[in-house]
Amino acid sequence: MDYNHEHKAGRIGWIRAVVLGANDGIVSTASLIVGIAASQVAPEHLFIVGLAALVAGAMSMAAGEFVSVSSQTDIEHAEISLEQKHIDRNWVAEEKELANIYVERGLEGDLAMQVAKQLMAKDAIGSHVRDELGITEQSQGNPFQAALFSALSFTAGALLPLLTVLVVNGPLLIPSIVIVSLLSLVLLGSVSAKIGGASILKGSLRVLIWGSLAMAVSIAVGNIFQVSG
Repeated sequence: MDYNHEHKAGRIGWIRAVVLGANDGIVSTASLIVGIAASQVAPEHLFIVGLAALVAGAMSMAAGEFVSVSSQTDIEHAEISLEQKHIDRNWVAEEKELANIYVERGLEGDLAMQVAKQLMAKDAIGSHVRDELGITEQSQGNPFQAALFSALSFTAGALLPLLTVLVVNGPLLIPSIVIVSLLSLVLLGSVSAKIGGASILKGSLRVLIWGSLAMAVSIAVGNIFQVSG
């Protein structure tokens, strides 16, 4: 019997960064281009607008992810340092605290204390970081990795509507960008759900609905605030 016991938790960090970046790249760039196009701006300006959106968006995503993950890492390090001080100052109390955690999870008192003593004897800070603070290797992020993944995935997503501008002209431009972008979002949602072990239908519908809404609002705004070509 082939029993596959592979978990997906280790993929959460990079899946989140890639999906968020690509989704934002597609939606924001496509929405901006169709909104500008709907306002009757000269067609030759659309590519420059889209390119500017790509560059600015990629840098913004990279900076945002770097700052966010760095802040999380700083907080985790501060918590770990504080916990180490607690252990150094009162070992017995920290053993009891760890044992109480295991009691709440279902162990009997004596067994919980034995487990706490043995775990702390081997790796005191590691035991408290994992079981008290809830910090694990899977939950910790790499700021540089997150920034790189976000920037690259945003760029990949933004290229789809941007290249459509180069291929399609005239009245078919807006419908083409919408169709290409929505199909890309469905594919992105399906692939990310598959990799993460989640529902493909739910993942696809989620990005499809929000992408459609963003582009619809952008087109409406562009039609309201039209300019002369």
